[in-house]
Amino acid sequence: MKKENDDLEQLFSKFENQWDVHEMNSDHQIDFLNKLNTKKPKKKNYWFMTAIAASIVLMLGISVFYKNEKPKEFKFASKETQRTDSIFSILIDNELVKLKQKSSPENEQIINDALKQMKVFDADYQKIINELQKNGENKQIIYAMISNLQTRISFLQTVLQRIEENENLKNTTDEKTL
Repeated sequence: MKKENDDLEQLFSKFENQWDVHEMNSDHQIDFLNKLNTKKPKKKNYWFMTAIAASIVLMLGISVFYKNEKPKEFKFASKETQRTDSIFSILIDNELVKLKQKSSPENEQIINDALKQMKVFDADYQKIINELQKNGENKQIIYAMISNLQTRISFLQTVLQRIEENENLKNTTDEKTL
């Protein structure tokens, strides 16, 4: 223990003339309190406003994206009609996923043509939905809506069948040439 104290004394003795031991002014406490009590103008945090503006722009962008992706949502339909629409929409989305999974250089033209045709079906469907919202539900509009949805599903299934047939044909001709 004594050795540690000796070591510390040697260490502190090296810095003996380097310590800051000046006395504070007698007005130091008053100056400190005055600075503490004076209110400085707050810095304006523009970064906070920028973050809010960026969030708003992001939310608008997302809402526009989803609004364009799902133009077929409607408010004036019955629960049964909305349920029918959602079931068919899920089936159509599943078929579109399958179609996009079949993407290859050989199938690119078929898939692009199919997607163009789907846009035509979507535009027709949007007209049906607008008519539904404008005039309310009736048998003709509901039949047209279901018919459009069924047509889209069968169209996608036919395109998928053609792609599979093309792939099978290619595989069988490759096997014969070997």
